Amino acid sequence: MPRDEAEFVASGQCIPMYSLRVARCCGTESAMTDFMTRARAAENAMRTVFPATPLQRNAHLSEKYDADIWLKREDLSPVRSYKIRGAFNAMRKQQGQGLFVCASAGNHAQGVAYMCKHMDVKGVIFMPVTTPQQKIQKTRMFGGDNVEIHLVGDYFDDTLAAAQKWCAEQGGHFLSPFDDEDVIEGQASLAVEIEEQLGRLPDHVVLPVGGGGMSAGVATWFGDRTHCLFVEPAGGACLRAALAAGHPVSLGRVDTFVDGAAVGRIGDKTFELLKSRHLSDVIVLPEDRICTTILEMLNVEGIVLEPAGALAIEAIGDVQSFIRGKTVVCVTSGGNFDFERLPEVKERAQRYSGVKKYLILRLPQRPGALKEFLNILGPEDDIARFEYMKKSARNFGSVLIGIETTRPENFMRLFAHLDDAGFTYTDITEDETLAQFVI
Repeated sequence: MPRDEAEFVASGQCIPMYSLRVARCCGTESAMTDFMTRARAAENAMRTVFPATPLQRNAHLSEKYDADIWLKREDLSPVRSYKIRGAFNAMRKQQGQGLFVCASAGNHAQGVAYMCKHMDVKGVIFMPVTTPQQKIQKTRMFGGDNVEIHLVGDYFDDTLAAAQKWCAEQGGHFLSPFDDEDVIEGQASLAVEIEEQLGRLPDHVVLPVGGGGMSAGVATWFGDRTHCLFVEPAGGACLRAALAAGHPVSLGRVDTFVDGAAVGRIGDKTFELLKSRHLSDVIVLPEDRICTTILEMLNVEGIVLEPAGALAIEAIGDVQSFIRGKTVVCVTSGGNFDFERLPEVKERAQRYSGVKKYLILRLPQRPGALKEFLNILGPEDDIARFEYMKKSARNFGSVLIGIETTRPENFMRLFAHLDDAGFTYTDITEDETLAQFVI
């Protein structure tokens, strides 16, 4: 072991040796050492405001994936997400500042609001108009009279631009939700806790990615001592796009369903810390698939997760053979779930799992035609939606019909029987354009 590395071990400082080796090659050894020291200091300072979030072994997932699966329960922080970490660290370093401004899809806003009230300072918080009401209401509750909320823009990037413009004009300290050294450093405290609570290094850590603040901080802390996997929603895969291009790029379209990770462009500072990661370590998940994990964790484990909070758990299904027998930590990044969204989550999960489909059926306009169709349905098939418009001038009427069943293979039998009976139908379940209008 080189002399300076031995000195760090002897001093009792928990500084990953990988980080020192990389830093030495790059000529930034002191900067990397400072980052690790500051991340640990941030974690220590947080204990004056809130306790460490639990690291819990999950027996259900461990058995399901034949691995040692642990959940870092950031959904159990005071604001039900890890975002309080970055907000706390950035704001404690600006003590004496009377006004803080931020833009957020919801979780960062709650962290900032919580700290504004705790520190008794003023906060102006910009949130997208599309933010779930649950997150808006919780932000108001945490901040009370200390915060002012502005709803601007349909997408986060629009909200961010509005917040930065307002801050430049009115003054105050802008708190980036992810692209800020102090925020990244605060999020790295999560990794400090994981290592201390587990008592050893996990083989893999699975991290959801939005703008990259938490994933950059945690990945920097662990270096190559632990393998990190990064998970993004398909409608906001900004890290994958940046790694492919070699620099941050703006996505042409962002799906806001996974609102905690629906970011159209990864941060410049966060990408600088993640740019050496491999594309093969980035997992991109369809939004509908994420819904299956939200329901599973709610129904089986009684754990309430928002879409972004379920990303890490759902992703381990893609690397099941790779993690078999290994210790894996999944960061459940948030639990700010608006239960008014539950019907939509169930709908998406059923469609993804293949147990619910929508058909446009051409039904002959003759007595008994509907009964003939109903007799084709199997014992496990159920009609969830039926809209029929009879037009007297036509020989056939169009029916929008939604069918739920218990097993995907039941639809193979149903379609075969419909074909044999001569019914004409179109499966529109995967037709995004039609689904937006009729489902």
